[in-house]
Amino acid sequence: MAIRQILTHPGSAHKDEFLACAVLAGLHGVPIVRREPTADDLEDAQTAVVDVGGEHVPAKRNFDHHQFPVEAPPCCALSLVLMDLGVYDDARSFCDWLETAERFDVTGPNATAAWLGVDRDVLARLISPVDVTLLRRFAKCSRLESGDPLYEVMRWIGADLVEFLHTLRERILFVGQHAEVWEVEGLKVLFLPRTEPMPAEPSAGIGRYLEEAGLESEVAALVYPDRRSTGYGLSRHNDDPRFDFTQIDGEEDVHFAHARGFVAKSTAVDPDRIRQLLALAKV
Repeated sequence: MAIRQILTHPGSAHKDEFLACAVLAGLHGVPIVRREPTADDLEDAQTAVVDVGGEHVPAKRNFDHHQFPVEAPPCCALSLVLMDLGVYDDARSFCDWLETAERFDVTGPNATAAWLGVDRDVLARLISPVDVTLLRRFAKCSRLESGDPLYEVMRWIGADLVEFLHTLRERILFVGQHAEVWEVEGLKVLFLPRTEPMPAEPSAGIGRYLEEAGLESEVAALVYPDRRSTGYGLSRHNDDPRFDFTQIDGEEDVHFAHARGFVAKSTAVDPDRIRQLLALAKV
């Protein structure tokens, strides 16, 4: 069922309801209203009630977490919306920031800092004007709709997050279907061949694929289709120092090698030639 509005609480704004509203705005393009919900709002399945209202009833589009017991795992309004969309598990796997955001919203900065193993002032050092201004401006609004600058930014953020979750899973599956693990000079290298058709930015799924396949600590380098040419990119995995791509800078078919040695680009397409380049780059 389509929704006709998104309703969240007035007053100070926090990251969880901002992002939850952004996801819903990105999907539905309906106005965001900031006020206390009425009983009718909570019964109206066409009104998504976010981070307020005292109930979590997805069938009625009510997404509040404040009534959950203290011993419940930290969970915020964004979590509930992502669960309803069926992408929460992938979000927890792919969005490294999500669990921290959940804990920050539910347990506060002191407990979150302790959980992260850092001093509280470290969290303050990670805040930028992007965080401050977006939330401050959101807090000042009573209604946002299509055409409002902040609404359009929120819609971009929400749409990009959902697209990221859907397309990254597709990329991981693509890598799993097509990648090969080579052994070069005693080291493992993941090679992702060029295919037709090929998803946009297929290399974006390699890191997560290696984690899920249990290869994260075994692979020392990656080879993947270059988005800007018909050749390949070669890079260290996790900045493994056993490959230094400055060592192939002078090769005729290498048109770029970063001065720090962690990545190079080659016009070579023959797997045997790529293996030769990797061997030359081995420290």
